[in-house]
Amino acid sequence: MDTRIPPSPQVWPETAEYWAAANEGRLLLRRCCDTGRAYHYPRLHSPFTGSFNTEWFEASGTGTLYAFSVLPRAQPPYCIAYVELAEGPIMLTNILTDDFDSLRIGQPVRVQFVPSADGQRVPMFVPC
Repeated sequence: MDTRIPPSPQVWPETAEYWAAANEGRLLLRRCCDTGRAYHYPRLHSPFTGSFNTEWFEASGTGTLYAFSVLPRAQPPYCIAYVELAEGPIMLTNILTDDFDSLRIGQPVRVQFVPSADGQRVPMFVPC
């Protein structure tokens, strides 16, 4: 299993609610109220329309492995990946596993929150 401690994220006023929810074990996304489309990384304006007509909502925490790369020479080895969330957005993250050879595109994954260097929990994913 990946035993690296992730770097601490920079918490900005517009992302404070996202990181507070992560500390509670909840994954939040933003939704554009004009289009109904969810997006990640959270920001106040919609990447689809530029509008500030957006809202927070709790994501399911599930998705599928969209793309990944294993860094076997890193100490410890780890996997960086894009996960397509069930709600639609694609999120850059890490996959936590001891068996990199079993990873496959389209594989179901679920969120797991890992403490960063300062204790802020960061969403990563594990295979289902």
